[in-house]
Amino acid sequence: MNGKSNIANRQSQSGFTLLELIITLAVLAILVMGTIPITQNAVKRQKELQLREALREMRNAIDDFHRDTIGACNSGTQAGNIPGGLGGTQSADPRSRVLIDDCKIFDTENLDRYPPTLDILVEGVKVKARGLNIKLGGGVFDEKSSLVFKEDGESEDKKKVYLRELPVDPMTGEKDWKFRSTYQTKGDESWDEVNVFDVRSSSDGEALNGEKYSDW
Repeated sequence: MNGKSNIANRQSQSGFTLLELIITLAVLAILVMGTIPITQNAVKRQKELQLREALREMRNAIDDFHRDTIGACNSGTQAGNIPGGLGGTQSADPRSRVLIDDCKIFDTENLDRYPPTLDILVEGVKVKARGLNIKLGGGVFDEKSSLVFKEDGESEDKKKVYLRELPVDPMTGEKDWKFRSTYQTKGDESWDEVNVFDVRSSSDGEALNGEKYSDW
């Protein structure tokens, strides 16, 4: 009798019963299914942060370019001031240290002088210094931009690059950004190709906060 009891005890201690295994697997499945949405949201949130940073970088570059156009390509005006209408002048932004010196990139439609394309911010444009100071030893030197001007008035060619590279839209995986000019409203879907005033994502997806990425 004792022998049969010992055998039964050994069998009960040798492993889980089928019911215990089923319950354990069910609990594990619930835990795994619960962590999947959390992981997916974490990945999505990271992409959203990357998108905001890319938009901020490009918009800052657009604004920087536009600041450098104030006073550029205007004959008979002083560097740093351009006609502002009604006999007034528009003063240059103190953050702008150079003037864009390539008038060919602006056509007659781009009166506001925002970049004609986003690629030009990567390629760079020819610039010249705003304020000039006398340089010891001859010539003229601009302390802010470090451009050296020859005594005959000619300067060494210098390009300014506003973007290191065109970022990829993390939501689409492509550099397929949508553009808007100064003559378009936010709701316009097609770009009129006059200038690049704003840039946004071409994704139709919805953010975690319920907004559309194309509205950022």
